[in-house]
Amino acid sequence: MKTALIVAHEPDGPGGQVAVRLVERGFEVTTHIVTHDYDQPNIATPWPDFADYDLVALMGSIRSLTNKDEISSWIHDELAMVRAAAEREQPVLGVCFGAQIISDALGGSVETSPITEIGWFEIKASEGQTNPVGPGPWMEWHHDRCVAPPGATVLAETNDAIQMFSIGKMVATQFHPEVDVQHIADWLETAPDEYLSHYGQDRVAILDDIARHESRNTDQCHRLVDWFLDEVAFPTPSSTTPSSEVFTSGQNTSGQNTSEVSSGVST
Repeated sequence: MKTALIVAHEPDGPGGQVAVRLVERGFEVTTHIVTHDYDQPNIATPWPDFADYDLVALMGSIRSLTNKDEISSWIHDELAMVRAAAEREQPVLGVCFGAQIISDALGGSVETSPITEIGWFEIKASEGQTNPVGPGPWMEWHHDRCVAPPGATVLAETNDAIQMFSIGKMVATQFHPEVDVQHIADWLETAPDEYLSHYGQDRVAILDDIARHESRNTDQCHRLVDWFLDEVAFPTPSSTTPSSEVFTSGQNTSGQNTSEVSSGVST
């Protein structure tokens, strides 16, 4: 049985539907929670060895790689382990903060995004590429964005941020494919009212949105995991990418142009 390590940087940032699909695909999944106290971000659980697993998935975080000082006790170790994983061609999936870790570790960078994306956004294929996972909409919740590392292939984007890139056996998504109703509800438990108000967000509207999108997002998340496993992590000579044949640049199956589609989202 193949093994997967989910790296949850806080208790409310688990693997969600990514972990569900990995289990369905026959993986034994272990979750490592990096920090447990939001008020003490530099107190971390000792790291497991990434090399002990067939695959690693790095999830999101409320922290920022533009402020490594507040997480200095553990972030440099994580970056080093990602570099080592790249050297041994170990598959790694990075989501949001996890995507930014891949970028930083492999020679790219992370910068504050000029636009904060919160809500459900469609993504478009980058120029000359095919978006292998479809336009979504996908859930976004980020204040920073990736500058892709040298040698990476940028696969998808919005007008304001790279949304997906691959490099070797690693795939990074700025969006959050893993979310479901419980996941978002847990995020909102720790989101102060003044923060939500500042970004034009409403708790009820956010929960209504995830309830409306949950079934469809679960399906597209599982297809993303399947694509990652079959086309990037463990490809076989007979591998194909059905999603590449179905979805084209900036359009979904109804022909809508790529755009922000969630109600009540300020960008």
